[in-house]
Amino acid sequence: MKKLGAVLVGALLLVAAAGAQDLPNPEAPPPDVSSHKKSEEQEPLQTFKAQVNVVSVFFNVKGPKGALIPGLTKDDFQVFEDGQPQTIKYFSASSDQPLTLGLMIDTSGSEQYMLDDERQVASEFLRQVLRPNKDMAFLVSFDVTVDLLQDMTGSVADLKRGLAKTRINTGGGGGAMGVPGIGQGPVPISRPKGTLLYDAVYLASHEELRNEVGRKALIILTDGVDQGSHYRLNEAIEAAQKSDAIVYVLLIWDPRYGNGDSEMSKLTNETGGRVFAVGTNGRKMQQAFEQIGDELRSQYSIGYTPTNAKMDGTFRKIEIKAKGYKVQSRKGYYALPPRD
Repeated sequence: MKKLGAVLVGALLLVAAAGAQDLPNPEAPPPDVSSHKKSEEQEPLQTFKAQVNVVSVFFNVKGPKGALIPGLTKDDFQVFEDGQPQTIKYFSASSDQPLTLGLMIDTSGSEQYMLDDERQVASEFLRQVLRPNKDMAFLVSFDVTVDLLQDMTGSVADLKRGLAKTRINTGGGGGAMGVPGIGQGPVPISRPKGTLLYDAVYLASHEELRNEVGRKALIILTDGVDQGSHYRLNEAIEAAQKSDAIVYVLLIWDPRYGNGDSEMSKLTNETGGRVFAVGTNGRKMQQAFEQIGDELRSQYSIGYTPTNAKMDGTFRKIEIKAKGYKVQSRKGYYALPPRD
């Protein structure tokens, strides 16, 4: 798989050149390739990716007060695509599938008073959530640049070293320490100021997650304010949806600055995640990570073959219903044709 940093150089240099061409087409679905070890338990989901005509959805179920509901069965659910009922072919109430996690940290000037807490709490979260020899994660920081601080790895120690590289960067090249394979220093772009949040989501989804199978999630620590991105919010959401990633946002902001709550709510709602309002409260940040960990460990999965068999690239709405409960899932998928 390509390094995110290498692709970022090409993508963002196009912007610097007032560029005009897009990155390689993200609409093509992933090949049947995984960086995780396959097992018999994972075969149904591997088949989903190979055949493309089977849709798989990971989701949580919550009670009236927001508590996670375990122990439900296939018969407790109904699935609809574009309003039409679908037949559930595969169901699992376990979360044994491999997890691919992207941790994304806003290192723009508005985050300077919270960065130390973010490093500490995120490090402990990774230690608790990632299972040895099964789960993988990568680390990205974004400000006026987008930097891959640690590529895909199962090593918590390597991810901690990546976290230690995070630096507040308000412009002028004071960002990360450099990314292996792309030289020393942050990725060059044309804008001296900004927060490339949407670019970071797009590129992490398109370059790091789209070739992975199993469960995938992005966790973003940010105030939610984008400035200067080449990609728009809807394009970032589309990239996350095409990579089947659930997006969580820890909304961390200084009261002296604004926040992008509405934009982040849209991003997370469309992908099956949610926003946690943290502000500058370190305890709330820790609680948010704990809740995300609980949700990732309590996921159900459903697979179905769509009654609409056309692979025409259109967006199809998905609704999962469970009587008396709230289902937290992505809002749909793109019916992409298979690659050659």
